[in-house]
Amino acid sequence: MSNQFLDLITKRRTIYAIGKNVEQTPEYLTDLIQNAIKQSPSSFNSQSSRAVILFSAAHENFWGLVADKLKDYAKDEESAAKTTAKMATFAAGVGTVLFFEDLDVIKGLQDSFPSYAENFPIWAEHSTAIAQFATWTALHTEGLGASLQHYNPIVDEQVHNEWDIPANWKLRAQLVFGSVEGEARAKDYIADDVRFKTFK
Repeated sequence: MSNQFLDLITKRRTIYAIGKNVEQTPEYLTDLIQNAIKQSPSSFNSQSSRAVILFSAAHENFWGLVADKLKDYAKDEESAAKTTAKMATFAAGVGTVLFFEDLDVIKGLQDSFPSYAENFPIWAEHSTAIAQFATWTALHTEGLGASLQHYNPIVDEQVHNEWDIPANWKLRAQLVFGSVEGEARAKDYIADDVRFKTFK
């Protein structure tokens, strides 16, 4: 079947080999990312997603913070060196989007709609996932590669301190992006009859 949207999301893949060879300016990419998040749906139109967009030294600083923090978890020097090298591949990109959810918004909805209170944190996870996917796909349409990382909560304190992030913003994911410097890994799909049921 031919569908423009499906074509885009099929080609959007995790790219680990990224670089700084991009034509787009930080200003252009910031506008792209902001619009992708703004146009992403959220429960009750809560618009609870927040983002911090890092370029240049700030982007590299973030991955340096992650590398330093991960050293505390390394079993030995060899594993520490491997982790540091992995973080360097992320720092090699051109930017990182830090995705947050605003806990005050979620709490406000819980107070206003107590019947749904237990669901709002779940729906907030849906909202941030959609915003992440939309941003990732938007970057792909610009010819950029990206991978979604999750080094929260181990770097939450450092991030909040470094960039003066409000305490009510909860870090959920990190999307690192840059020029495509290597192919995506092969992707296998499980059988449709395992995943889907259709009734007519």
